[in-house]
Amino acid sequence: MKHMSRILLLVSLLFVSTDAVSAQMNATEGLNRLKALAGEWEGDGGPNESSITISYEIVSGGEAVIETRAPLNEPTMVTVFHLDGDSLMLTHYCSAGNQPRMRAVALTDEIMDFNFVDVTNLSEPAEGHMRGLTFHFDSEDIMRQVWTWHQGGEDTSSSFVLKRKD
Repeated sequence: MKHMSRILLLVSLLFVSTDAVSAQMNATEGLNRLKALAGEWEGDGGPNESSITISYEIVSGGEAVIETRAPLNEPTMVTVFHLDGDSLMLTHYCSAGNQPRMRAVALTDEIMDFNFVDVTNLSEPAEGHMRGLTFHFDSEDIMRQVWTWHQGGEDTSSSFVLKRKD
């Protein structure tokens, strides 16, 4: 009887583990999720709770997605999403003059989480730069983004609520 209980426990754990793994997307599915954002988005948020317009464009024969961010009264910034082998990567061309790269560490239907890999054009590590980005997909037409800014050894987050434009 003990042997049968152990087998049932192992089988149930196997099904739980399989469900958790199947919920995670691979990098190609993650890029396809970003392709589905193609078009114009608008919303507000950030440190000043100001308006922002964001567009997504599929480029390079479907191999990359460009996000163009146009915050009100701030310079336009660009982020390029692309595959790197089994990873989904981004390079953010920041108005601060640096270019952080991040790798997706979580890809599901609801969340896409990118963590810092490295940064170019940064004179010293204490200078301000983006360290993380998380997408929260509430529906096909509503999402939230949380950007993490790192400066002087401290992180601060800015959240944006975005809706697809008609």
